[in-house]
Amino acid sequence: MLSAKAGKLLHVYVKDYVVFDLETTGISVLKDEVVEISAVKVVGGEVADEFSTLVNPCVHIPIYASDVNGITDDMVADAPTFDRALEDFLKFAGDQVLVGHNIHTFDMKFICRDALKLFGKTIGNNYVDTLQIAQAYLPGLHHYKLTDLALHYGIGSDGAHRALNDCRMNQKVFECLAKEMANPSEAALNVKKCPRCGCVLRLKSGRYGDFWGCTGYPECRYTRNK
Repeated sequence: MLSAKAGKLLHVYVKDYVVFDLETTGISVLKDEVVEISAVKVVGGEVADEFSTLVNPCVHIPIYASDVNGITDDMVADAPTFDRALEDFLKFAGDQVLVGHNIHTFDMKFICRDALKLFGKTIGNNYVDTLQIAQAYLPGLHHYKLTDLALHYGIGSDGAHRALNDCRMNQKVFECLAKEMANPSEAALNVKKCPRCGCVLRLKSGRYGDFWGCTGYPECRYTRNK
């Protein structure tokens, strides 16, 4: 939903939510554009509806982006521009909590940027980042891509890097992570978390030695000595 105030990052499981995912022309929120937006609505922990549309970014889609997501200029030529697509997505999502993988540092930045540019307001929905949840409750994993989590839980990852397929995969992963949150392992209980935002703290090296830094950086700049 559009709002004068941005939504908050949550670290909880909710039974009603909307998983969403974007495909873009690149990774820079300063210069790249959305080429696909998809979402899966969940009610009571069960999938209730789906939304998906390609988006005409009105710019050339670089070959390196097409190599990742398979989306080309020809595919989006007759697609709606993002003002219409974002409006349709916001109607679909309503005021539900948004869920996605790495959305704290990627997807939310894109939709908040464009909501402000197109409508003069930001996105007010609170949101859950499954990357942050996985890092907190599965500290033994070596990698935390969505496909890595799907493999960990025995969830199929066919069609990865198309938005709707990623939403379906992410929804299943989030439900699995809910069980980890309800019954955390001893290792998960020992994970250090930021007292300000709840994100995981990581041991880092700096000019004056090692320190604990928040993975929510740069939005959260909490640090503490080792």
